[in-house]
Amino acid sequence: MDSSSLSPLLESAEVQAFATGFPTTLAHLGVTLVLMLAGAVVYALMTPWKEIALIREGNAAAAVAFAGVLVGLSIPLAVSLSVSTSLKDIVLWGVATVVLQLLAFRIVDVLLTGLPQRIREGEVAAAVLLVGAKLATALILAAALTG
Repeated sequence: MDSSSLSPLLESAEVQAFATGFPTTLAHLGVTLVLMLAGAVVYALMTPWKEIALIREGNAAAAVAFAGVLVGLSIPLAVSLSVSTSLKDIVLWGVATVVLQLLAFRIVDVLLTGLPQRIREGEVAAAVLLVGAKLATALILAAALTG
């Protein structure tokens, strides 16, 4: 194929839409991933136990609990991303989502007393309960975003 036969393909509406939309998609993805990472860092700093240190020590319960945080943050962020129309919109709704989710996570941590110690001790059952509560709040928040 020579360049003259490629020209109609490159000028097609689909290729032009991709060329215009792909950089925007990458920007939206990048902003959302930064929001999720920032939320995870803030959560790790505000918890009474240090999941990252516990995970490095091989504590499976801490790994399960922190995985729940990541998924719990990503669910409402994904919904926020899907309903947003611009980078500014993604940032505004994303920050609001992360703040609300961190607040909900903290409330769950307080209500489920005794779990931090049980997670420090490696009790996976406690971590699974914590993850279930966090995912439930994530799903409810995600639904509220589409309201």
